[in-house]
Amino acid sequence: MPDLKINKVHDESRQGESYGSFVLDSPTHTKKFYIESYGCQMNFADSEIVASILQDSGFGATRNFEEADLILLNTCSIREKAEQTVRKRLTEFRKLKQGKAGTLIGVLGCMAERLKSKFLEEEKLVDIVVGPDAYRTLPGLIIEAESGQKAVNVLLSREETYADISPIRLNSNGVTAFVSIMRGCNNMCAFCVVPFTRGRERSRDADSIVKECTDLFEQGYREVTLLGQNVDSYYSTNSLSTGSGQGEAPVTFAKLLANVASIDPQLRIRFSTSHPKDITDEVLLTMAKHENICKNIHLPVQSGSTRILQLMNRTYTREWYMAKIERIREIMPDCGISSDIISGFCTETDQDHRDTLALMEFSNYDFSYMFFYSERPGTLAARRYTDDIPEEIKKERLDEIVKLQNRLSRESNKRDIGKTFKVLIEGDSKKSSDDWMGRSSQNKVVVFAKDDLNYRKGDYVMVNVHECTGATLIGKII
Repeated sequence: MPDLKINKVHDESRQGESYGSFVLDSPTHTKKFYIESYGCQMNFADSEIVASILQDSGFGATRNFEEADLILLNTCSIREKAEQTVRKRLTEFRKLKQGKAGTLIGVLGCMAERLKSKFLEEEKLVDIVVGPDAYRTLPGLIIEAESGQKAVNVLLSREETYADISPIRLNSNGVTAFVSIMRGCNNMCAFCVVPFTRGRERSRDADSIVKECTDLFEQGYREVTLLGQNVDSYYSTNSLSTGSGQGEAPVTFAKLLANVASIDPQLRIRFSTSHPKDITDEVLLTMAKHENICKNIHLPVQSGSTRILQLMNRTYTREWYMAKIERIREIMPDCGISSDIISGFCTETDQDHRDTLALMEFSNYDFSYMFFYSERPGTLAARRYTDDIPEEIKKERLDEIVKLQNRLSRESNKRDIGKTFKVLIEGDSKKSSDDWMGRSSQNKVVVFAKDDLNYRKGDYVMVNVHECTGATLIGKII
């Protein structure tokens, strides 16, 4: 399942729910497109696939939606807030369209299937609606829309992985990149719409993943994040090429990790996201073996109550999850761990809430993405349960969760004072161009002075931490 990321603790991190344009100016094309992406990292990766498809069809990207011939919103259905934001943006774009004849507006991604009738017919906000598995048909749909028809393709696929499409790295820092390794989800978590909006799980051919990562490294990228709704269930029956003309056994996620890590020691590997039930010792031991596989795992718990976990259909207990945390720390004592947490799920009691707080203390998360439950139409929870926790109580419990996580994050960062970390420079700090910003293997943001030293983006440096905030480590190059 995908992970729902709200209320970021990491203020300079890429992770989390993100709203905004992912665009690259391209003056050489006669037509321009503008795209905004909402939600998880998978949506941002999908926008890069869409950009590649559009470029091959004669479109260039623009940062200015007012000059675009095609405006696209890549949407997220995880939270009601995201849907409200998208509807507001579509209303703004419709006003622009009224003053600029010929402009087309389209909705991509997870909201496409569920809200296509409202967007197309009732509210007349869009001209094109395209689901996550139908991006190849976008050029044809644009032609339909230009003729005055409403263009729709929201069909899901059991095969589509876009493995043969080379994504255009939109608004890239040239150092880090996302690489999609699988699509869809077979888990049926009661609160989640993704199995219905992104379809069944299918894994991308392993050779194509290794090739994409190799190409990125040769282009100067120094970190890739392997993406999937549940990366640990990656499984490709198309074995990796050995170079001798004979293949090997089917590829598990652990084997894929090892092969990507073997491209070059200077290429860092991250991945997101893991389902607790699927992350194996084989994966953990592979992480421990390879220095360039980052020691960080995002392991969503959602609730610390076994009863609530069962209602959520998470397929593990509180005790099982705690044992998995212990196993991670046994194999990799320095591993950073983060999580997703929902407050106020159906029937949640004060004791269930206290169980969540206690599990957070036990797990000692470096940071978490935290939000209160909002019922999503079409989910198992919407069909089976009553959303019976008052919003006021949900918010009170969420506030306690956030305050606890803030304390845990500060304490985690304080423990790093005096330590030295290998940091990949990603660019200037948000607050000052006199400072670099990068991340440690544990996915903690590190800010440090440039000090007129001859380093640049993409370099690795050793940084000694001497100070911290609740979200950032502050150090000095040594």
